Amino acid sequence: MKDELEEPEEIEQEEEESDELYEHHRIEVDKGQQPERIDKYIVNHVKHLSRNKVQKAAKAECLLVNDEPVKVNYKVRPNDVISLVLPQPRRQFTMVPEKMDLNIVYEDDDVMVINKPAGLVVHPGFGNWTGTLSHGIAYHLGNLVESEDLDPMRPGIVHRIDKYTSGLLVVGKNDNAIQHLSNQFFHKTVDRIYHAIAWGNFEEPEGTVHTNIGRHQKNRKVFTTYNLEEEGKHAITHYKVLEDLGYVSYVECQLETGRTHQIRVHMQHLGNPLFADGDYGGDKIVKGTVFTKYRQFVENAFNICGRQALHAKTLAFTHPRTGERLSFNSDLADDMQEVLIKWRNYSKQLKR
Repeated sequence: MKDELEEPEEIEQEEEESDELYEHHRIEVDKGQQPERIDKYIVNHVKHLSRNKVQKAAKAECLLVNDEPVKVNYKVRPNDVISLVLPQPRRQFTMVPEKMDLNIVYEDDDVMVINKPAGLVVHPGFGNWTGTLSHGIAYHLGNLVESEDLDPMRPGIVHRIDKYTSGLLVVGKNDNAIQHLSNQFFHKTVDRIYHAIAWGNFEEPEGTVHTNIGRHQKNRKVFTTYNLEEEGKHAITHYKVLEDLGYVSYVECQLETGRTHQIRVHMQHLGNPLFADGDYGGDKIVKGTVFTKYRQFVENAFNICGRQALHAKTLAFTHPRTGERLSFNSDLADDMQEVLIKWRNYSKQLKR
C-alpha cells in the first residue's frame, strides 16, 4: 500500500556545515538474531524510517555497526550495535496544535474534506515545523489527536497535495476511517480530478500519459519520467483539454496513480509544463511572441499566479461507515481564476 500513496513532502533545510555527527537511531541486535540485510532489519525495527533512507545513509557512510561504517548489504549479527548518524542534531519535535482558519467543505464523525489554499504545507518536515495544515487539523480535532487512532505528526492525513497546489483533500478522523480511505487510494477507487493551466497546445485533445516517475539523477529536488523498464514508480495520468487559449491550454487531469509531482512531471513530459511552475520550466515564456507587449502580459500573469497553476478540483470516495459515494467539487483558486480570464481575453484578441 505504501507505494501507491503519494510520497511525503520533502522540504530542504539549510544546515550549518559541521564535522560533527549526531546519533539519530541506535539498535542493539538480539543474541538470537539470524543473519539479515541491515536495511531490511532496520525498517522492521524503526518506525517511519524507509529502506531508501537507510540505503542513502549507508552510501554516505552514516550507517555504522559497532562504530564502523558498513555497506547496505551488510548482514546483521547477534549483539551488533547499529547506529544511524547524521551531521545535524536530532530534533525532538512535538506537534503543538495551532488555531487556523480551515476551509472545511464537509465534516462528520468519520471524515473531513478541506479546500487547501496554495502555499500551505500539508504536514511538518525539515524547514516546516510550524504552520502546516496538520497543525490546523490537530487544533480542530482537539482530543482526537491524542488517541491511538491518529498520528500526531499527520493527523488523519491519508494523501497529500503539493505546497503550492490548491484544492481538496480528505482527512480520516478515526482508525477505521483512515484504514478505509487508505485502502481506497491503494485500490485506485478514489476519483481525483485536477484543473491546470499548461503552456502551449496539445497534439491530442485528450489522452493518457503512462510512464515511470522517479527523482531526477542530477537535481534530487525534482522528479522526471523514466521508461517503464527503468527506475521509478509506475504513474498514469489521463488528461483532457478543456480550452485551447492560443499560447496556453486549460486542462483537466485525472490521476490513476498518485506519485509526487505527477501531473507537473507528466505535463512537462508532453512539452506542456504548467504555467508558472518554476521547478519544471513553466516560469518562463514557453510559447508566444517576442514582442515586448506580450512579455509584459505574461509577466503580469506570473505576478498574479506565482505558483504552478494546478488545483485539486474534484474529489470522490466511498464513505467508510455508510458506504455512500461522496463527491465534492471546488471552485478554482482566485489567482488561477484571474489568470485564466486574462488568457481568455488575450486569446480572443489573437483570433480577431
